[in-house]
Amino acid sequence: MAKEVVVIGGGIIGLCTAYFLHKEGHKVTVIDKADITFGASFVNAGYLTPSHIVPLAAPGMISNGLKHMFNSASPFYMKPRFDQDFLKWAWYFKKSSTKAKVQKAMPLIKDINLLSRDLFEAMAASGELGHFHLERKGLLMLYQTEKAGAYEQQVAERARNMGLPVKHLHPSEIKKIEPHISINALGAFHYLCDRHTTPPQFMSRLLKYLSDQGITIRKAEEVTDLEASDKKINKVITNKAMYVADDIVFAAGSWSAVLSQKLSIKLPLQAGKGYRIDVQNSTGITMPAILMEAKMAVTPMQGFTRFAGTMEFSGINHTIRKDRVQAIAKGAARYYEGLQIQKEAIDGAKCGLRPVSPDGLPYIGRSTKYKNLIFATGHAMMGWSLGPATGKLVSELVSDKKTAMDVTAFHPERKF
Repeated sequence: MAKEVVVIGGGIIGLCTAYFLHKEGHKVTVIDKADITFGASFVNAGYLTPSHIVPLAAPGMISNGLKHMFNSASPFYMKPRFDQDFLKWAWYFKKSSTKAKVQKAMPLIKDINLLSRDLFEAMAASGELGHFHLERKGLLMLYQTEKAGAYEQQVAERARNMGLPVKHLHPSEIKKIEPHISINALGAFHYLCDRHTTPPQFMSRLLKYLSDQGITIRKAEEVTDLEASDKKINKVITNKAMYVADDIVFAAGSWSAVLSQKLSIKLPLQAGKGYRIDVQNSTGITMPAILMEAKMAVTPMQGFTRFAGTMEFSGINHTIRKDRVQAIAKGAARYYEGLQIQKEAIDGAKCGLRPVSPDGLPYIGRSTKYKNLIFATGHAMMGWSLGPATGKLVSELVSDKKTAMDVTAFHPERKF
């Protein structure tokens, strides 16, 4: 039975949700507080990453954050602040950062990433969005120290055991697949299962397709209130209009927790800020790579090279911290000999807020408190990679169908 669905949020998660809901025959309205031209869905590294099987909430991460709390240029930065929600989230994060919980999370992360990667490729093959950039070169994990190499060796062995193809490369082998620039690294692990894209291009193609299909897209419209009774949301009220729907989807990224508070739901979620520098001139870089010690990503996109990274917990804001941008530029120069990032590119750096759950797993599922509320948020650094899979799963929940994978572990009211 066709339903009327309101999707709150026009990022990669919200638009993919609208895409698959439309495929199921539902009538969809997407509401976004901005104009859908910036934010995390536009500034990310563009990776489709089945290889990223280790969640952010890994052993030692909180200790690392506390260690660098007063160094705002560190890759993992937690700004000191006495915020009750943040402190509770940090406690849940610490509780989730155990070997046992990480081991349990890894196959789930792999499965949803593979599902999403296949859906990306199916969207490309369909031709519905026109041509969009999607390359199948895999991903390099470049390391400069034996310690980082030994760590990634363990991850690679786990990945192989899960059926993900990966091989180790010596410097001479790195040179063969990246011949136009000298790379300063002891070695690399090449994950052949990964893909990369150009986010702004894909987002514009997807947005145009949805509009052409008659899906209602409300830009620059903010949800100000939600009216509910008898365990059901009756009205979605914005600064411009009022909406009634059979199902409501919270896909508002880092703002999903703010929306939840309007319903007296405490969703453990924090905004993790990431930055990007786009270099328009030729760099000679043709392979996407993670620079392990610098904890940053490099992606050759359509027409430019993107340098992205950092995880900054400083609340919901779009303040550009110049020392963090400089750290990305300096980190790239340590790996790519002779690389020069112009001042213009550094000055043009942008940021985006990634919604981070305490255990590194997304929130995908129906609320038990409101029967017509579905959550689709909390993807941390994997939001781009998991966009299509999340949209597909949400569309199946709305249609009361068996989901493509078990979403029990992603339930928004799970215990930490």
